[in-house]
Amino acid sequence: METELLNIEKVSPEEKAAALKKAGEIIREGGLVAFPTETVYGLGADALNAEASAKIYAAKGRPSDNPLIVHIHDVDQVYEIASEVPEAAKKVMEKFWPGPLTVILNKKSCVPDGTTGGLKTVAIRMPSHPLARDFIRESGRMIAAPSANTSGRPSPTLASHVYEDMQGRIPLILDGGAVGIGIESTIIDMSTDTPTILRPGYITKDMLEEVLPKVNIDPAVTGRTMKKNVVAKAPGMKYRHYAPKGQLTLVEGDRDKVIARINELVKEKEEEGHKVGVIGTDETLDSYHADILRSIGSRQKPETVAANLYRILREFDDLECDYMYSESFFEQGLECYHEPYAKGSRISSDYAIGGISLDYRKIIIVGENNIGRSFMAECILRGILQKRNCQNIEAVSRGLVVLFSEPVAPGAAKILREKGYRIEDFRSSQLTDEDLASADLVLAITKGLAEEIKESFDEATSCMSIGTFIDTTETEERIPEVTEENQETYQTCFDILEPLMEAVADRIIGELLV
Repeated sequence: METELLNIEKVSPEEKAAALKKAGEIIREGGLVAFPTETVYGLGADALNAEASAKIYAAKGRPSDNPLIVHIHDVDQVYEIASEVPEAAKKVMEKFWPGPLTVILNKKSCVPDGTTGGLKTVAIRMPSHPLARDFIRESGRMIAAPSANTSGRPSPTLASHVYEDMQGRIPLILDGGAVGIGIESTIIDMSTDTPTILRPGYITKDMLEEVLPKVNIDPAVTGRTMKKNVVAKAPGMKYRHYAPKGQLTLVEGDRDKVIARINELVKEKEEEGHKVGVIGTDETLDSYHADILRSIGSRQKPETVAANLYRILREFDDLECDYMYSESFFEQGLECYHEPYAKGSRISSDYAIGGISLDYRKIIIVGENNIGRSFMAECILRGILQKRNCQNIEAVSRGLVVLFSEPVAPGAAKILREKGYRIEDFRSSQLTDEDLASADLVLAITKGLAEEIKESFDEATSCMSIGTFIDTTETEERIPEVTEENQETYQTCFDILEPLMEAVADRIIGELLV
């Protein structure tokens, strides 16, 4: 398939009309068209045509249970596809439409499951970009459209980005120049009693609460994983969203400390032979010492940060950067910049390099006697965190009942060494009140053990099982007791613990990996 790229920024009204007519014909025939919105470029198809929606999933390589957003050009269209529209939804639509806000409502039967990912709700938005509105109107259809990139790639903010990902996959790209915002729309679920943000974006919680009495934030937004058998209610909740190819680390703290820390990290990685990119601002870029430097804009104009983010990440991908370091922008309310689905992590400028969510600096894993399962879990987690450059997170293990200090069980030591994990001098240790007071996170091997710890220690109210922390019970209760008499138990235990510790690491550093 040949992909046509039509630049309609600087054309005559007649040429623009012809391009829109062509795009509309493709949509009505069940085809795909990429088009600009004020947020990112979208990949559009007839929202009420299940076969057309299926083509979107195929072109993007997108999981079929990841719902699509329906784009409209007129508010009246909401009532054609939503079975009910609460007063609260009417208020946010009146306030923020047209604009970068997606509203989830209960759907009518005319909306196919292929568009909604099998859900009984539908995600709807009215873009403010004039070309998007003209295109939707000309098509005579409502347009289902995710971002016009292959799944896992940074979102496209230029038509050239779309062409890079979609060449040969779709017939037409409408080139409307660079988008204005550069990050996705905020998604809010209005089908529940309390409106809930399912995906952060340009419209913030504070902005929404100007017209709504209360707005919740879904746990998935803050990093909790979703189970594989759960259907996501919004794009990006279940699957990792928009990751650069290299490792992105966001450094936060005092400006001078951030600059100094990033320069240290750059030097370390460049000396190891890696290609390193740095994202700074107009105010700080000259202070960095890296071969690849990009300014994301000015801190005096936060909107430039959002607009330039995905473009820079794509540039770094093209330059094959292994590591990328960026200043943080949390203090400016740009939480959406720190996309929880991206392959990124946060560190403090006061600490060593690491994918650290500053909530977790010391983690204690607790077992019964601390010579088998809990030490194996500690060793695996410590190794995983080290591989992810998280040296500032301390992972230790303790036992609930340790009568005297012992070395690690030989069977546990053997399997860990075989799997490439480092075992340093180790003696089992009794869990104490001091341990609990110093820990940011206490994880018990099983739920039953977590309850015993809570009954035994007043300071253990926040203790939880590994499975509870990563929101799964499918494997934790199958972690076998390990014995020297049955060496196979160590192999079985390792096989269960390693993916659990990977999931713990994902949760700690704020990634959404499922």
